[in-house]
Amino acid sequence: MIYKRTINDEIIKFIDLDEIIVLHGARQVGKTHILLWFENYLKEKKEDVYYIDLEDSRNKKILDAGVVEFIDHLKEEGHTPNNENKIFVFIDEIQYLENPSEFLKLIVDHHKNIKLIVSGSSSFAIKSKFKDSLAGRTVNFEIFNLSFAEYLKFKNYHYDSAVKTSEKKYGELKLLYKDYVLFGGYPKIALTDETELKEKRLQQIIDTYVKKDIKELANIDNVENFNKLLEILAAQSGQLANIKELAATCKLSVPTIEKYLFILEETYIIKLVRPHSGNIRSEISKMPKIFFYDSGLMQMLWLKSLQKEIIGNVFETSVFSELVKRYKRENIYYWRTKDKKEIDFIIKDKNKIIPMEVKINFKNASLSAIRYFMENYKLNDYRVIGLDDRENKKGYVYPWEL
Repeated sequence: MIYKRTINDEIIKFIDLDEIIVLHGARQVGKTHILLWFENYLKEKKEDVYYIDLEDSRNKKILDAGVVEFIDHLKEEGHTPNNENKIFVFIDEIQYLENPSEFLKLIVDHHKNIKLIVSGSSSFAIKSKFKDSLAGRTVNFEIFNLSFAEYLKFKNYHYDSAVKTSEKKYGELKLLYKDYVLFGGYPKIALTDETELKEKRLQQIIDTYVKKDIKELANIDNVENFNKLLEILAAQSGQLANIKELAATCKLSVPTIEKYLFILEETYIIKLVRPHSGNIRSEISKMPKIFFYDSGLMQMLWLKSLQKEIIGNVFETSVFSELVKRYKRENIYYWRTKDKKEIDFIIKDKNKIIPMEVKINFKNASLSAIRYFMENYKLNDYRVIGLDDRENKKGYVYPWEL
């Protein structure tokens, strides 16, 4: 079964426009299934559709040969784009082309009857091959692992936030969210029932995609030290990233660490969350915090197995992943002062600033830093996000109520 992802509704708005739709995201987060969903969607509307996967070297060779050869290939396969017949062409793993920028530009400029929807597994690889000539010709969407709402769909569990939730339902949702935290949000993992098989599939993602892809992208010679860095970063998800300490621990230079962090960000493995800084003189922290996008992947890198109980920074990592899908990754910050007042997340949502504190148990939350922040920034909205022993207080929410 091909499930509909939440972002599909945003993509649909551009399906009939001229721009090339580009899906960015890590491997195995479901980009191909989004393409397949749209293929089915368009076929149901009786549209002419053609799908091409560039992991097949034969397909790559055809597209690398040029637009004329590609048009001939379409005709050979029974698709003849002309003024009366528009064809929707899906290209999976566009970064494999030698010169994707030139190919896409020629199609969008000279073949208005061909609509392109393409995917790429590495923002870094795409950016390095896409040229300025594509400016204004693409619309880009970032694809991440499943949100908890999508995770529930994959589990065929019904939850409607508009309907009053009973205590029984809350209990079920907490158990499901615990699974979501412990196992992460990769679609293939969500659809796997056995924990041992989940571990094997996560390890496969690490070995086949994370380490292999990044090794090739970054031209890594010292694989052992890079793997050590990955493990340390996983253990530190939710903590400050001290570049000098990382360099000393991994026996790598500071520029090398910075290069690896950049690659890990651009391949959607981690995000470096920057500190919020405004009008309070005591705001001094400049170091970013490290967050993994997937709590299951993080645990496999760090602990070598999936756990049975939730650890604090794993829960915070899962909440970060939820916030990314709701507010976009560029709108998430943290906050810290000289005297160590700290708030886990500061969300900049349009014209609003929302401080957010994360605790597994609501009773362990302290509002002193949030009150100080709100008083100085003249705010009246905040969130405390937790899972156990929720108190009936303003702003106290479960992760799925964000």
